[in-house]
Amino acid sequence: MDRDDSSPKMGLQVEVDSKSGFCYGVIKAVRQAENFLKNNSHIYSLGAIVHNDTELARLENLGMKIIQHSDIERIEDVDIFIRAHGEPPSTYKRAAERGLVVMDCTCPVVLKLQERIRKGYRQVKERGGTLLIFGKKGHAEVNGLIGQVDGDAVIIEREEDLNSIDFSRALTIFSQTTMDTVHYSAIISSIKRRVSEAGGDSGKFEYHNTICRQVSSRHPHLRLYCGKHDVIIFVSGGQSSNGRVLFETCRSVNARAYKIESSKDLDISWFNPGETVGVCGATSTPMWQLNEIAEIIRNY
Repeated sequence: MDRDDSSPKMGLQVEVDSKSGFCYGVIKAVRQAENFLKNNSHIYSLGAIVHNDTELARLENLGMKIIQHSDIERIEDVDIFIRAHGEPPSTYKRAAERGLVVMDCTCPVVLKLQERIRKGYRQVKERGGTLLIFGKKGHAEVNGLIGQVDGDAVIIEREEDLNSIDFSRALTIFSQTTMDTVHYSAIISSIKRRVSEAGGDSGKFEYHNTICRQVSSRHPHLRLYCGKHDVIIFVSGGQSSNGRVLFETCRSVNARAYKIESSKDLDISWFNPGETVGVCGATSTPMWQLNEIAEIIRNY
């Protein structure tokens, strides 16, 4: 809802959350893309570099073109950009076969997790067991993780996904880096209980905390942050799974938390004169966008 410029300002006190904005992996990837595009007219990004349409539009204006895996078959002699989410080995193999130059911007935390999954898979298979990955089915990072073991793992997104698991066998679980730690802990507790009920050996169940610390630390921070303000404006792309999880954290503390994708989604009716407003966002939301939205609200 637009503000009538002739009316007095509402005197809103607006604070941008200093711990929001891009995580390290996304910052690194965006900077590499920007630096490349200073001297080149375009680069092909294999999938959207971030789940944020506003930032994608900015990068597209600089020359970034988004392609899908099927497009690899029709392009040649060009540079392709691997985003922070990472890719399975098959992607690098096919790119090499097509003569494509790869700019690999996989997040270092994700790269380490890929390595741990390969090692964990070998170990659990030696014991006749199953590898589990806690994450969102179809998510780019998860596709890259399960690709490390040629798809021979079970993706656990929710409690009911455990119903197909044989709990009498050895089990090893890792988590997608951007998942909620509380949800992951609940899944681990459920597996322990089911192993016991199946008469299995609890010593054969291994679980690893592979959620990014920079991401997981945002949950307790946001609980405190959201409790300090009358209204919370959470900025996130509609496709960001991290954004959905973090917004639920905000809403669990502050019933007047609103999720928007851009400044066009703001509604002046959400605010009352003199209130305090917190502006925060997902790990795929750029700080420049948070500051821009905060300035708009200050002018109400």
